Amino acid sequence: MLSRSGAAKGVKHMQEVDILIEGGTVLTLDGADTILHSGSVAVRGDRIVAVGPRADIASRYRGRRVVDAAGRVVMPGLVNAHTHAAMTCFRGIADDLELMEWLNRYIFPAEAKNVDPELAYWGSLLACAEMIRSGTTCFCDMYIFEDETARAASLAGMRCLLGEVLFDFPSPSFKTPDEGLACTESLIEKWAGHDLVRITVEPHALYTCSPELLKKSKALADRHGVPLSLHLLETRSEREELTTKLGCSPVRFLRDTGLLDANLLAFHCVWLDEPDIEMMARAGAKAVHNPESNMKLASGIAPVPALQAAGVTVALGTDGCASNNNLDMFQEMGTAARLHKVSRLDPTAMRATTVLRMATLDGARALGLSGSVGVLRPGMKADIITVDFNRPHLTPLYHEESHLVYCASGSDVDNAVINGRLVMENRRILTFDEEEAMDRVNAIAGRVRASLGM
Repeated sequence: MLSRSGAAKGVKHMQEVDILIEGGTVLTLDGADTILHSGSVAVRGDRIVAVGPRADIASRYRGRRVVDAAGRVVMPGLVNAHTHAAMTCFRGIADDLELMEWLNRYIFPAEAKNVDPELAYWGSLLACAEMIRSGTTCFCDMYIFEDETARAASLAGMRCLLGEVLFDFPSPSFKTPDEGLACTESLIEKWAGHDLVRITVEPHALYTCSPELLKKSKALADRHGVPLSLHLLETRSEREELTTKLGCSPVRFLRDTGLLDANLLAFHCVWLDEPDIEMMARAGAKAVHNPESNMKLASGIAPVPALQAAGVTVALGTDGCASNNNLDMFQEMGTAARLHKVSRLDPTAMRATTVLRMATLDGARALGLSGSVGVLRPGMKADIITVDFNRPHLTPLYHEESHLVYCASGSDVDNAVINGRLVMENRRILTFDEEEAMDRVNAIAGRVRASLGM
């Protein structure tokens, strides 16, 4: 007969957690590629406290809220490492054009006439709805009136890294480059310590920013210990014109002016040559691949396999809705994998597992969040999605990673947890009214049409 103390020792103590996601196929995306069939994830506060077989987790944890993940894949939320959220308001406004014509004849005029805090807020909130619904839990944004985007992301419960876009010329939110830098510094100070919102310094590109503005941007980023982000070598004409203007390759210019380091996040990187790749690798700079936007604008194909072979971290992003025209990272993964296979005439290029990591762990690493998100393991922030595999287009199932990249779409995501908070349950967003966001953006679109005489 057991003594009372012995009996107590023989009973497992049940710990209460806030959310228990149970019974799914858990893709941890850890270093060992661990997959748990009939697994569970326990969440307390904003963190994952346990990942393991369902029976083991059920014997130790009781959830205040239980998400039944049977028939679903449970995985880290996706990281959209480059977008312009508020540009949902310009979705489809000018298609089938070359980049500079698209920018100079349509986008810049539309922005000058229409972008204000209202557009930035509601366009960003609509983007949050689209991203949450398609499995993105974290995004990196560059646009105008970014305090409004931060406000929208905070309401939606989304994790983000964002910054006010900086130009040599006036934008709708500032008249001089120094005012833009002051705006960025105020963002850094305002959102310091926020659970979800982080700030980056974002000069637009080498062709829209003077060397002086670039150096001031770098000094600001270094002073506050935040990343520096910019568009880099998106088109061949950009490379040719900048090389003539600078007297060297744009990447070498970044190196020689002190901007090329591990704190740099470079978007697009389509027209890099071998020395550029070597310089980026030595510096520890990060790159973001935007295949669908680059394809639609006929900008070219970024040398992603070469960058990865050199040791450069390459994340994945959608770019903005005006040049993609959606924010579905599942679609972006499938495009990335197929694009590099056909461009290299090699079906083994860009495997599904590689692309899946670009959209999760490598995205987190590029944004400086690798210790927080991108992997399901105890201690990590609880940014988790479930993908419903009980669908005709996902049947039968042999390899989860391949299905996620080549078969799944954003509409297959049915639950999303961000920072330990359930923000979407059974395809219903819980944090804000997405119908209101759609109505507001439709009203703004009417104003945009009138301003452009459409």
